Amino acid sequence: MSVTYKAEPRRWPEPAAALRLIKPITWFPPMWAYLCGAVSAGVAVDGRWGLVLLGVILAGPVVCGMSQAANDWCDRHVDAINEPDRPIPSGRIPGRWGLWIALAMTVLSLAIGWQLGPWGFGATLVGVAAAWAYSAEPVRLKRSGLLGPGLVGLSYESLPWFTGAAVLSAGAPGWPVVIVAALYGIGAHGIMTLNDFKALQGDRQMGVNSLPVTLGPERAARVACWVMALPQLAVIGLLLLWGRPWHALAVAAVLAGQAAAMRVLLRDPEGRAPWYNGTGVMLYVSGMMVAAFAIRTLGVSP
Repeated sequence: MSVTYKAEPRRWPEPAAALRLIKPITWFPPMWAYLCGAVSAGVAVDGRWGLVLLGVILAGPVVCGMSQAANDWCDRHVDAINEPDRPIPSGRIPGRWGLWIALAMTVLSLAIGWQLGPWGFGATLVGVAAAWAYSAEPVRLKRSGLLGPGLVGLSYESLPWFTGAAVLSAGAPGWPVVIVAALYGIGAHGIMTLNDFKALQGDRQMGVNSLPVTLGPERAARVACWVMALPQLAVIGLLLLWGRPWHALAVAAVLAGQAAAMRVLLRDPEGRAPWYNGTGVMLYVSGMMVAAFAIRTLGVSP
């Protein structure tokens, strides 16, 4: 006679699962964008390294980590189909712990943002609101293949870039900073669209109308490539207009590298999307820093 023992459900989250919940791999883009903002502000960093470090921590581990925890909690039913080994559907983050972690990090985000002055706190409020609007009902902008990736792109690139410049300059950045930050945020819509390829099956079943679902993988990949490329072409044109030809040439070079990677992507969008997100995106963010250095002397508020 054999006896089967049923494992007791967890009461506390696994530490490793809690770390996976806030996805450290996703922290880099907003941290990098905040640094781009600090560079583009055109302000000496002497004596302000604490603001730079605190802003980088806020943009990456705290606000971005919070957004990932909120997204995983709100997506737990989709993840049970797409990736059942994730922390919440697998039970390693039991009960409502995913929600409590997201809420606690929301409070932490606001507390740290308060330390960055009115511009930093205001930007933190916007970032926190965007994170919940993207994932949570009844808003859940993630359901839209246009609004969802657009909101994430602006939140990951434009908002931290603007925040870094505003905090360092203690005021509103100049228009060149605002325009370039907005263009790179718009281009990031394409990156977010490619990121949606990994959830294609679950999104179809749960009614999430991502572009890969509504357009199909091939057309969605082509749209994503154009959305990434056109804002960078605009940046190149602006840098030429502003008298920065060498920086414009450098951005053009990284765009050419992306174009070569896009050709590989379009041969097999579903299979190559993760590869492109590791290859083409690094070129994309390299161009961001080049542009940040280009507009340093243009970015000071008048």
